Amino acid sequence: MSSSAIEGPSLSLRDGTVHPAIGFGTYKVGFVPASATAAATESAPQRSARECVKDALDVGYRLLECAEFYGNEEQVGLAIQDAGVNRKDLFLVSKVWTTTIEKGPDAVAAQLEKTLRDLQTDYLDLYLIHWPVPQHHVEAYKKLIELKAAGKIKNVGVSNYAWEDYLELKEAGITDLPAVNQIEINPFLYRKKTIQKFQEEGVVMQSYRSLRDGKQMENHVLLDVASHYPNKTVAQILGRWCIQKGFVYIPKSVKKSRMIENAQVFDFVLSEQDMTRLDALTTTDNLNAFQDLYRKCVNRDTSKDGTMEGVKMDITLD
Repeated sequence: MSSSAIEGPSLSLRDGTVHPAIGFGTYKVGFVPASATAAATESAPQRSARECVKDALDVGYRLLECAEFYGNEEQVGLAIQDAGVNRKDLFLVSKVWTTTIEKGPDAVAAQLEKTLRDLQTDYLDLYLIHWPVPQHHVEAYKKLIELKAAGKIKNVGVSNYAWEDYLELKEAGITDLPAVNQIEINPFLYRKKTIQKFQEEGVVMQSYRSLRDGKQMENHVLLDVASHYPNKTVAQILGRWCIQKGFVYIPKSVKKSRMIENAQVFDFVLSEQDMTRLDALTTTDNLNAFQDLYRKCVNRDTSKDGTMEGVKMDITLD
């Protein structure tokens, strides 16, 4: 049997559902999708997703962040069985990919059934639209609401939605609005205005790339802030920033020691001065890079891949 869950706070979704404040991300864990950024240059994973997720459950993670696109949900399901964690103690999240969204509502329903089989469960705690595919994401979202009514999903959410994509749902007359929006959030991409708009609507923000893929661990501001907190690493500073802002923090690692390190963010508090310094790390260049990625990815892997067909060219960046 696995160890007890990580002791940390939780958040409440709009219907009162308890949502863990920390989760384990499974992207590129044991498998690198073909169209993933830099996939061609990445070496084959050294450990299986089954091994890595079993470690994460043993460490005490109880929220598992999965996706059709990640290509490893069957392995995640096996890891859950290996760990022996009761289903009621887990918070399972998955996302439906662009290709399925483009195919239509029936394909979305079929994919959910596959995800449920792979994860060896009869319901998801949260199911997300992975990207707001132009002309298709609203109908896909409506299908998720139907699947929620059927008991196969406890809560419905979105991922990578700009404010304007959310408004599109509202303009379609949808009243069962997203419980969650999962976007990249870290001090280097802190879109304060966008985040505030969603939070004012009662949408909980999940952060991916919370640790900026480990690419800023030598940043001088992060190193200086970390020096103020004995025995705390740069990764833990980034994680604590996320928690203190009220976001769901979803780190990932294939190393058990890092999984433990990443979770040790609940026993200290960043000063207001240090939080302000971290907030200031977002640059105009980073916001522009985000915009480029958004434009590239909403049609990714669909029949419109590589085109700007239907892509919103004017979205709220900051």
